[in-house]
Amino acid sequence: MRFRLILEVNKQAFGNKLPINYQYEQSSAIYKILSRGDAAYATWLHENGFQSGNGKQFKLFTFSRFKIEQRRILEKEKRIQILSDTIEWQISFLPEKSTQRFIQGLFSNQVFEIGDKKSAVQFIIRSVEVMPPPKFSKEMIFSTMSPICIKFRREDGKTDYLLPTDVRSSYLIFNGLLDRYRSFYGKSLDCNADDCSLQVLNEPKPVLLTIKADTPEETKIKGYMFRFKVNAPIELMQLIYESGGGSLCAQGFGCLKIDNRTI
Repeated sequence: MRFRLILEVNKQAFGNKLPINYQYEQSSAIYKILSRGDAAYATWLHENGFQSGNGKQFKLFTFSRFKIEQRRILEKEKRIQILSDTIEWQISFLPEKSTQRFIQGLFSNQVFEIGDKKSAVQFIIRSVEVMPPPKFSKEMIFSTMSPICIKFRREDGKTDYLLPTDVRSSYLIFNGLLDRYRSFYGKSLDCNADDCSLQVLNEPKPVLLTIKADTPEETKIKGYMFRFKVNAPIELMQLIYESGGGSLCAQGFGCLKIDNRTI
C-alpha cells in the first residue's frame, strides 16, 4: 500500500537547506514515527504476519526521494536549497491489513527534521493520501524514484555494487524478492529467479550516497537510477512495487513507479 505525503517546509525553524545525502535521515524519520505508535504498531505487525522478534526492526517498506518542484543545488556546500513551500514524498508498505488507518492516523500532522550538523529542514506532514494500486501484469515497465542498489558479496568478504546491466543483477534482484516473499507470506512461490527477466531500457545513472555522514560509521553506497522492463509473476510485480527492488530498500534505495511511456 502506497501513500503520498504532502510536507510543509517550515523554513522558520532551521532554514531551507537540505544535505544532498538525506536518504538515511528519511529512513530514520519513518522509524521514529512508527515507533510512536507503541502498542498500535505491535498490533499492526502482528496482524500482518511479520515476525521480527523486535517490532522496531520492521523493514518491508520503501520510499522515494523528496519531490521538490523548486530548488537550487549548492554544489560547494553539498546542499539542496528548497524554494518550494511544500514537497511530495511517497512511502510504500507491503502489509495491507489495517495499514491505511494505521499510517494515516500515525503520520498525519507529525513534525520531523531531516539534516546533519551543518543544516537541517523541519517538515510538517499536512496530508497523507492513499494511492490507488496499479493494475499488475506479468510484463511491466518501471522507473526508479530512488536508486536501486545491487549488492554482491565476494568470497573475500568485500562487497561489489553491480550495474543493472551486469549479468548477475537480474538473478540477485529476483532471488531477493523470492526470499522476501517467503519471509513475509510464510510460503514459497512456484517460481525461481531464472524464470524472471529484467531488461534495462536506458543508460543507468550512477548515484553514490553517503550513509551516516561525518560519523565513524560513515559508508558510501552506490545505486543506479534507470528505467527497465520486467517479466515475472504478478506476485513479484506487486512485491517489487510495494517493498522496493534490490538491497537496502528501507534505507532509501529501490523505490519504483510504474512507467507507461512508450519504450
